Amino acid sequence: MLTKYFALALLATSLAAQWNTTGKGVPVGKDGKPNLTAPAPRRADGKPDLSGIWNPEPPKLRDVTAGSKPGEVSMKPEAEALFKRRLTGELSAIDPDANCLPQGVPKIDSAPAPYKIIQEANHISVLYEAFDQFRQFFMDGRELPRNANPQWYGYSVAKWDGDTLVVESSGFNGKAWLDQVGHPSTDQLKVTERFRRKDFGHMDMTATIDDPGAYNKPWSYTQPLTLVFRGDLIEDVCNENNTDLPHLKGK
Repeated sequence: MLTKYFALALLATSLAAQWNTTGKGVPVGKDGKPNLTAPAPRRADGKPDLSGIWNPEPPKLRDVTAGSKPGEVSMKPEAEALFKRRLTGELSAIDPDANCLPQGVPKIDSAPAPYKIIQEANHISVLYEAFDQFRQFFMDGRELPRNANPQWYGYSVAKWDGDTLVVESSGFNGKAWLDQVGHPSTDQLKVTERFRRKDFGHMDMTATIDDPGAYNKPWSYTQPLTLVFRGDLIEDVCNENNTDLPHLKGK
């Protein structure tokens, strides 16, 4: 099921949000068509409004290091050996995706399915269509916990840096793959995501990976996002019809 899911989603991500809506509130140009390059909306407090449904375009799900300069992503020997084993497909049967497990951070930001940002003054919730997952960004001034309960999506706090929302996450369980080709992570992972809404219909998410358990230095990549203004999230129950596992290599 997952193989088909990702293949179809990559070919037609616009079909992922299938509940039709009117697109009310979308600015239009002189030709009457939606103007996605209009200025980004702002909230009453003057901060950018990131609310809405966003779709990765194009998703960097397969290899988040694609386009990186030589040496920019430097793995430790143990992590590199594990990564090479995953590249062969030897460990495909324990890929979290194949087992309907959460995709982790920042992989979920590049899944070929939309996600909805719900923004409040001191809290942001993100609802992901992929596997019906969610995250919370706490913006009330709290610090990252020192001994957070290990989780697939970690624990996240956020703040504004000008017009950019900066989300810092830690407390990961070390089980997530960072992408489909299998770049590894450990429980030492810290991720900083920077969300910048460029205009009404476009936003960039830049993720910085800082995982001294797997990498020799931090590295970053950027995922472009496009607003879905006609549609809403639909249910995606991964384990309902998952037929991948019997066809994958490994144990």
